[in-house]
Amino acid sequence: MGRYILKRLLLILPTLFLILLANFVIVQAAPGGPVEQQLALIEQGAKDNALAGNIGAGSAGSNSTYQGTRGLSEEMVAAINAQYGFDKSAPERFWLMLKNYAQLDFGESFFKGQSVTDLIIEKLPVSISLGLWSTLLIYIIAIPLGVYKAMHHGSGIDKVTAMLLAIGHAIPVFVFAVILLVFFAGGSYWNIFPLQGLTSENFDQLSAIGKVKDYFWHLALPLLASTVGGFAGLTYLTKFSFLEELGKQYVLTARAKGLGERQVLYGHVFRNAMLIIIAGIPAAIVGIFFAGNFLIEIIFKLDGLGLLGFEAIQQRDYPVIFGTLFIFTLVGLLLQLISDLSYHLIDPRIDFEGR
Repeated sequence: MGRYILKRLLLILPTLFLILLANFVIVQAAPGGPVEQQLALIEQGAKDNALAGNIGAGSAGSNSTYQGTRGLSEEMVAAINAQYGFDKSAPERFWLMLKNYAQLDFGESFFKGQSVTDLIIEKLPVSISLGLWSTLLIYIIAIPLGVYKAMHHGSGIDKVTAMLLAIGHAIPVFVFAVILLVFFAGGSYWNIFPLQGLTSENFDQLSAIGKVKDYFWHLALPLLASTVGGFAGLTYLTKFSFLEELGKQYVLTARAKGLGERQVLYGHVFRNAMLIIIAGIPAAIVGIFFAGNFLIEIIFKLDGLGLLGFEAIQQRDYPVIFGTLFIFTLVGLLLQLISDLSYHLIDPRIDFEGR
């Protein structure tokens, strides 16, 4: 097991390298980088100043001599390129980024005036809060429901829940989030829940119980929107895992020995069926953080990593884009390793050394 863990840890490095390289090439090829955006802002400001000057001059029609109206000088363009590090070639920038990342130095945001590390630490609690509660709620509901559906396969309740799960799975996360806002957050119907944010403005003045209530009051709609679509996959994974195990010979033998259904289910089937479910935990967490939360945070204006990443993409804030990508990828790889180790803890017969 020790050799397997070491091998997996060593594989993290080339995986991170290839992911960063692929995204670096894609981002560099995309038009409208930070230099272009800054130059556009300067030129637009120059035009606005020139227009204001001409209007102020009245009928005299004096001509503006502002530098921006005649185009930016080469020195100014070079200074802006140097400011964002684009005075170096792309390979040089990538190599410098790798060296800094090896020291966990993710650089400074181009537009927020903070280090990327500080931004991630600042936004992380919101994303962790939503992600953990979403994952917990999905597992608390989906696993018992999947077991129940397996034990009552083909019944009326099985069919009704299948239809409800299909509807929930078919509705895109962002569509369901917008529907919740319209109906329950000051849209055309009921103004029951807050429109945005994770806490109220007077949160610090509330009592301990008041803070808990306020927190979950704000979290209700984002949590509902991020979990509804996730019930179907885990529920059916649980159901079919249990159905597969229930049809195996050792279950028939246990029943022939006179064991009750509860003893068969929890004494024999549960451990084996849960293996594949445990394997899906990292994918579920990563999926919620990277996909669901990204949209949920934008729609509900939750100041987490999803919203930070969205703003960084819009602004072409490369240090933030690559810093968050590095963190997300590293967390995902470590979660996958933890998932594999959980296999061994539940069933020591599983041998990873043979991989």
